[in-house]
Amino acid sequence: MSKSTITIDPVTRIEGHLGVRVEMEDGVITEARCSGTLFRGLEIILRGRDPRDAPILTQRICGVCPQSHATASALALDEAYGVTGRIPQNGRLLRDIMLGANFLQSHVLHFYHLAALDYVDVTAVQGYTGSDPGLQSVKGFISRGQLAPFAPRYEGDYRLEPDENIAATRHYIEALDVRRNAHELGALFGGKMPHQCTVNVGGVGTAVSADKIVRALSYVESILEFIDSAYLPDILLVAGRYPDYFDIGRGCSRFLAFGAMESTGTPLFASGVLSPDGRFSDFERENVSEEIATSYYSEESKADTPFDSTTVPNAEKDGAYSWLKSPRYDGKPCEVGPLARMMVGHAAGDERIRTAVEALLDQTGLDACRLNSTLGRHAARALETKLVATAMREWILALRPGEPCTLAPEVVESGQGVGLTEAPRGALSHWVTIQDGKLANYQCVVPTTWNGSPRDSEGVPGPIEQAIEGEAIRDSDNPFEIVRIIRSFDPCLACAVHLQRPRGELHIELPI
Repeated sequence: MSKSTITIDPVTRIEGHLGVRVEMEDGVITEARCSGTLFRGLEIILRGRDPRDAPILTQRICGVCPQSHATASALALDEAYGVTGRIPQNGRLLRDIMLGANFLQSHVLHFYHLAALDYVDVTAVQGYTGSDPGLQSVKGFISRGQLAPFAPRYEGDYRLEPDENIAATRHYIEALDVRRNAHELGALFGGKMPHQCTVNVGGVGTAVSADKIVRALSYVESILEFIDSAYLPDILLVAGRYPDYFDIGRGCSRFLAFGAMESTGTPLFASGVLSPDGRFSDFERENVSEEIATSYYSEESKADTPFDSTTVPNAEKDGAYSWLKSPRYDGKPCEVGPLARMMVGHAAGDERIRTAVEALLDQTGLDACRLNSTLGRHAARALETKLVATAMREWILALRPGEPCTLAPEVVESGQGVGLTEAPRGALSHWVTIQDGKLANYQCVVPTTWNGSPRDSEGVPGPIEQAIEGEAIRDSDNPFEIVRIIRSFDPCLACAVHLQRPRGELHIELPI
């Protein structure tokens, strides 16, 4: 029996700082431990502030998904201020439109600029003399002087044909414009992007005009064209060339979604919990907790609910290996994100999701259980991008110029609220406590703490760790499998971690 260890620290092409250490026996991973390292401290900074500052400040948690934090924060404050049912319809629609725009840019970013390079050989551009109409523009972009971001890298296991690599690389370049268009769409109503400045308690502090509606529709149509002509076909292409990745990276098989984007009455994403045995149940926020058994936090940080938990670091804690906490639902780990939303929506009977999933299964020849996999997460994300963009047409056309977008709630001296929504990477919640007119406590339970959580007090690994464990590594010098699994979750460590360990060795044994 041969034993070995692989340490990848940092894992690149993700948001934030993540390290992973795996133990192997005879080429099979027996244990995986994911560690997050980065100081943020936003929850501590918020204490004592005017509650109305929170939707602006919490966006600084992450530049990729700031709109999700603005939305969660505003929803929490709406509840604490007692105005949840009074938000003007324009304000509700605008919150969903801006959140939807953030979903579009984030999903396109993830596939093309972060994950696709695990499957697309960009270096194949050099020396290629095929007939692709965009070849010269691709070569101009990926010149020798600009190849550094794509090389050096692991060699081997690139399966696309030369012309397919060229086309996918051309889409990589086009995706930069698509992301810009999605940002500009959000900035139409948010003032700027990222970190818009109009979402507030009570609605959105902007005005709706006919010209903004026309411009917003134009952006959505251009993005939809890219989704249909590039994103979805590229996902099917990768699925056809890497079918084994529908059997790799199965996680904890328990899926959680909070639900989101319900301005037109029916949420675009359903809420609920789907257990490994296929049993669906309604989501109950009282079942959310955070464990710290293997996290660098003192015991006083632990509480029954996030309302009462705190952020008290303990960098010398025995047995700890991550600055991520371990969220649990009814004491169990849950996967969140596009795959979870698809699974929960399908189980809840959402016809839009059922239709999209069944069409994907028909095109790929897969059975539904194989969607719980590395490529299944990518496929779910692409389908979700189309669903969001299509729904945004309806939301934009429902806007009414001249009607109010916000209200001015009375200041409260005390109160509590929870903001539950969906970020591109999964279920997001903000937990707010107000005392004496100020923020007394503020806790964010974010998607990557769900997916990237370390072991809990029962020794149960988090979803990413579970997805890695049990997988075989064909070449320990080129461990594609590990990083492909990790990136399929689209982790965002900027959201998830709280404090960087001040001392310790940095392992960069396998830079990717």
